Amino acid sequence: MSFDLVVRSRRTVTPEGVRPAAVAVRGEKIAALYDHAAPLDAAEDIDLRDLALLPGLVDTHVHVNEPGREHWEGFASATRAAAAGGVTTIVDMPLNSLPPTVDVAALEAKLRVAAGQCQVDVAFWGGAVPGNVKELAPLLERGVCGFKCFMSPSGVEEFPPLGLSEARQALEEIAGLGGVMVVHAEDPALLGEPSGPTYREFLDSRPEQAERSAVEQVVRLAGETGARVHVLHVSSASCLDVLEQARARGVAVTAETCPHYLTLAAEEVPEGETAYKCCPPIRPEANRDLLWDGLGRGVLSCVVSDHSPSPAALKVPDFAAAWGGVASLQLGLRAVWTEASRRGYGLADVARWMSANPAALAGISGKGGIEPGNDADLVAFDTAASSPVDAAALHHRNPVTAYHGRTLKGAVLTTWLRGRPVDGEPCGRLLLEGP
Repeated sequence: MSFDLVVRSRRTVTPEGVRPAAVAVRGEKIAALYDHAAPLDAAEDIDLRDLALLPGLVDTHVHVNEPGREHWEGFASATRAAAAGGVTTIVDMPLNSLPPTVDVAALEAKLRVAAGQCQVDVAFWGGAVPGNVKELAPLLERGVCGFKCFMSPSGVEEFPPLGLSEARQALEEIAGLGGVMVVHAEDPALLGEPSGPTYREFLDSRPEQAERSAVEQVVRLAGETGARVHVLHVSSASCLDVLEQARARGVAVTAETCPHYLTLAAEEVPEGETAYKCCPPIRPEANRDLLWDGLGRGVLSCVVSDHSPSPAALKVPDFAAAWGGVASLQLGLRAVWTEASRRGYGLADVARWMSANPAALAGISGKGGIEPGNDADLVAFDTAASSPVDAAALHHRNPVTAYHGRTLKGAVLTTWLRGRPVDGEPCGRLLLEGP
């Protein structure tokens, strides 16, 4: 039996754990796993020895912004950065493009502009906004993974938030369709305007209670409508008990957090360095420790980037006025590995949080694990490497990131997409999955 590619590693990260293995690839798929030293007939046989072999990461929270704001980030630059960071599938958020992805016509416009640009596979969220309930079924039928909504202002006027009655109506529709709603959960009634330009004033304007209150509302609506919901970018550990208790009652709710909430802390944010500004905000170190506990216990199931880039001109040194969003698509794996390894977590944990669980959330078939039948999306990762981040050297369109100058562990050496090394050619596919 012959194969197109065999990749061997003494540290192959499989769904059953980390073990020595030879991953045999035929065409675009993983055909079988063998013992590390098994003699195999292959056109190409690569032995990584002690370098780790991970499944390609699945990042379900990426703001690409094209068409319309491609000077913030576009499909070519975003997917190039993703591949460099070990991410082989991204799911694009609907709100920052013009038009936003709130109907099939807007999705088709996005598909046309993305075609032929992507170096990794790309799937799409649709948007739920006031007045578009009738557009949800056609969008799902066309293949979006589910729907994104805001409970508070999104930052762009083209994508307004849902009030509670509108959210209920959308969730009732989504429940009937068998879809999922992913929710930016901050209660607008508890948000304020920063009283000045400092980070402390910005943080005080978006208190933990605003997140907790919104999560409580989401959980209640999910329980009443039977809809499946997912809480995006949890930054406050005060939400964890609400989520855990809801799951215990059988409510179909999951939640994610992001590398910046797990690796950065409010005490470390330099004044005027608005690359750190995001919504909800980066909170104090003690809160960060509790988020890790929630992740370890499975209350938080996914770690995804919320890559929300902007031109440097929008990151003015005033936390009240600057655009909110952390650019980190290329750096998520290294950032999480740096902190996870320090806290005693292993590669299997990271692969579950950053590959298997996000793939399951978005319903993307053939992704998320090194196992026969899946796409041969693989990452050679040097866990022992260490280097400082240079924002100007990243593939993001704009050289702005909160990680600039920070030393991170790990290095992505090779990324394979469906058995092919990502080498700068746009070989990614547009994934239209649906429910």
